[in-house]
Amino acid sequence: MDQGGPAHVAGGGGAGAGGQVGVRIHQSRRLPDFLQSVNLKYVKLGYHYLITNLLTLCFIPLIIVTLIEASRMDLHGLRHLWLHLQYILVGFIIFSAVLVFGLTVYIMTRPRPVYLVDYSCYRPPDHLKAPYQRFMDHSRLTKDFDESSLEFQRKILERSGLGEETYVPEAMHHIPPRPSMAAAREEAEEVMYDALDNLFANANVKPKEIGILVVNCSLFNPTPSLSAMIVNKYKLRGNIRSYNLGGMGCSAGVIAVDLAKDLLQIHRNTYAVVVSTENITQNWYFGNKKSMLIPNCLFRVGGSAVLLSNKAVDRRRAKYRLVHVVRTHKGADDKAFRCVYQEQDDQGKTGVSLSKDLMAIAGGALKTNITTLGPIVLPISEQLLFFSSLAVKKLLNGNVKPYIPDFKLAFDHFCIHAGGRAVIDELEKNLQLLPIHVEASRMTLHRFGNTSSSSIWYELAYTEAKGRMRKGNRVWQIAFGSGFKCNSAVWEALRNVKPSHNGPWEDSIDKYPVKVDS
Repeated sequence: MDQGGPAHVAGGGGAGAGGQVGVRIHQSRRLPDFLQSVNLKYVKLGYHYLITNLLTLCFIPLIIVTLIEASRMDLHGLRHLWLHLQYILVGFIIFSAVLVFGLTVYIMTRPRPVYLVDYSCYRPPDHLKAPYQRFMDHSRLTKDFDESSLEFQRKILERSGLGEETYVPEAMHHIPPRPSMAAAREEAEEVMYDALDNLFANANVKPKEIGILVVNCSLFNPTPSLSAMIVNKYKLRGNIRSYNLGGMGCSAGVIAVDLAKDLLQIHRNTYAVVVSTENITQNWYFGNKKSMLIPNCLFRVGGSAVLLSNKAVDRRRAKYRLVHVVRTHKGADDKAFRCVYQEQDDQGKTGVSLSKDLMAIAGGALKTNITTLGPIVLPISEQLLFFSSLAVKKLLNGNVKPYIPDFKLAFDHFCIHAGGRAVIDELEKNLQLLPIHVEASRMTLHRFGNTSSSSIWYELAYTEAKGRMRKGNRVWQIAFGSGFKCNSAVWEALRNVKPSHNGPWEDSIDKYPVKVDS
């Protein structure tokens, strides 16, 4: 993983898979001076409070001085003051008129708030579960893999962070597997329709009310498209704005939200639905190239459906408000472009190849992303510390380590794409997060595996199911994907959020968190 900038980071999506084979450098650590650490913590909190409330603290002595001076004035002085105020009355009226006009223009032209009314994640039936032993037995019985490839997959599974209850599609449970076009359509229909049925029921919205539809699926793009399948299934209205995003990897869910957000700025009083999924049936790799075997071990069935609205009336019942979306694309660089690449091996078998440079490229993408995101979300105290450290470093010719901003002061919850254990480990370490901040990501990886672009919604559902989402809390969703891209979405909770009915964790939340073996 590339190290440098505000944080040392690891990628996800395709990046998550690559993290399993990346070389890890373990450094010896000394036990910290806990007394010094505790004192430093309170010094930092005090500094943050001082900077945040600096304006208020500066006004206190000014108010005291004004009150003292006012108490010393006699009746003649007050009358003289009143005459002066009359002279500036006309100017005040003109100023007020200009202010009202400016506020009116601002209100009419400002971006419309986008609300997340509700969302739903697909929970597959139990007969699609793929425990380790069944996975390895089926891989052996297909007779497509040599002993070296089987052993490689076994080691990846053991270190992956996946549990025994993840799911693979119906076609992969047959021996031999049946990766047909019809089976791939069935997988897509099962995932998307189940998530949408649950979403419409929980949100009490009729399909005919939907004005915008965005579907993202990276590796399965049939004709008619997945978005057309949804229009046909739910008989959506004829003037619906529908879009189908393909080939954009595990970060496409945030891209789809960003597209829906832009469309909601144009079309008034509208609902938008964003469907995020991935299709495994026709994208299982049956060869022996190591870099193309990793997705078999990590990617599992999953999908989500999100209902967005720009209607003011929906603010009362919405769960969240979209605050920021920041997108980073490194595709101009050849190495970044090819680090997650669908191709055929020497035997003509198709799969997704993961480059050895994947983790370093993902690190660079995240570094760029948080450099853009930081100034718009971090408190002024952290920004001053960060830019001061950069200035000192430049003056001393790089002899000072850059200050890593404390993103825990900007966000209450973190939804890091569950691409793999190495991804989560690196972000926890290099963003200086606590175990509870990455708990949702680790448990999502354990329970559902890498569900691609929908994983960040399973993580948000975990936080809600644990009863941790409070009004005013901010959530940072971070996703990585082929291209290479790193995308962030920031949400603010509008109320104390409870899990929706028939959520993905409804049958298992009491079992979590579980300890994941190293």
